[in-house]
Amino acid sequence: MDLCDLINQDSVIAGLRSSSKKQVIQVLSDHAAKITGLSDRLIFDTLLQRERLGSTGVGHGIAIPHGKFEKLDQIVGLFAKLDKPIDFEAQDNEPVDLIFLLLAPEGAGADHLKALSRVARTLRDPVIAEKVRASSDGIAIYSILTEAATSNAA
Repeated sequence: MDLCDLINQDSVIAGLRSSSKKQVIQVLSDHAAKITGLSDRLIFDTLLQRERLGSTGVGHGIAIPHGKFEKLDQIVGLFAKLDKPIDFEAQDNEPVDLIFLLLAPEGAGADHLKALSRVARTLRDPVIAEKVRASSDGIAIYSILTEAATSNAA
């Protein structure tokens, strides 16, 4: 599974302004609702409920909030690069500036885990993360993420 299977150019947000974890989840939920047709409130509540189980801030300035949804028929991703890092209660206590949101069908199981793994592997690559952080253009960020994932798929 490649990142180009999860995101498109319209699902990349460069320079997102947010001052809190809750606010960024709300903004991403609103954007995800437009892409998926699901209710923004349902997405927001599901993501917050998942965050209560433990932060999806995985370290190195990266968070991968995710949730499963009954009325979704495929895994959908959104990527946001924040204009300023925020506290996401990450495992390493470092602020987060790269956020990859994953929404999966209720029965996705192994595919959901594969998508999470692919996203984490891609974003934890220091070269990719540096390139993404250096870019302020959504289309360029999309290219960096999808080309990196394709070239790393072996």
